[in-house]
Amino acid sequence: MSKRKTFSGTVTSDKMQKTIVVRTMHTTKHQKYGRIVRKSNKFKVHDEKQAAKIGDVVLIEETRPLSKGKRFRLVKIIQKEAAPAIEIKDPVIEKKPEGEK
Repeated sequence: MSKRKTFSGTVTSDKMQKTIVVRTMHTTKHQKYGRIVRKSNKFKVHDEKQAAKIGDVVLIEETRPLSKGKRFRLVKIIQKEAAPAIEIKDPVIEKKPEGEK
């Protein structure tokens, strides 16, 4: 049984080599007003195989410090991002040269 912390979150950046940024969401009660508030944390996560892409839901686990800001590693990809929708662009409007009607 591992005593390491595990979180699930969404990948928000994959622009670094072997590193992704994962946003985790949690709810907490406001200390003064008692209202339930959604909060998020962003963690830099080691992704050895560079498998995770933006929008994927992933499971991460605490590990030894790998760099100044990297303290988690990717365990598995829970859900891949849905295929991006194809954009339909407006038809190109041809401009007539000046002087023509």
